[in-house]
Amino acid sequence: MDLTGEYELNAPKEKVWAALNDPAVLARCIPGCKELVQSEENAFAAKVTLKIGPVSATFNGNVTLEDIDAPNGYRIVGQGNGGMAGFAKGSAIVKLEEKGTLTVLTYEAKADIGGKIASLGSRLIAGTSKKLADQFFSSFAKEFE
Repeated sequence: MDLTGEYELNAPKEKVWAALNDPAVLARCIPGCKELVQSEENAFAAKVTLKIGPVSATFNGNVTLEDIDAPNGYRIVGQGNGGMAGFAKGSAIVKLEEKGTLTVLTYEAKADIGGKIASLGSRLIAGTSKKLADQFFSSFAKEFE
C-alpha cells in the first residue's frame, strides 16, 4: 500500500525539523500513541493502540530515522507487532521545503501488513491508513498555530 501527502505548515523549516525529531511532539500527534521513547540517537520504541474496522490491537514497535539530511528530510523505517491482530511494517520519505514563511512537508510512504488485519480488505485498510495519516498531520500542524 502506498500513501502520499503534502501539508503546508505555518513555521520555518528549522522549527518543523525540530518538531519532527521531538519524541514529545510526535507522541502527541500519533493517533493512539500510548508511549514513544527514544531508544537510541535516531531510533524510537513505540506502543500504539489502533482500531481498524472490527479489529483493535496494541502494536509494539520500533522506528528508525535513516538518510538524515537536516533540516531537509529523512527516511522513516518502522515495524510493529500487534500480537494476534498481525503486524505492520513500512517506510516513508519525508521532505521539507521552505515556501515564504511556510514550510511544505511532503511524504511518500509504503506499508505492508499481515495477520488478521490483512484479511479486512484493502479498501478498508487504505481508507484507515489515509485517515490516520491525516489525523497525524492535522495534529502536527496544530503544533505551529
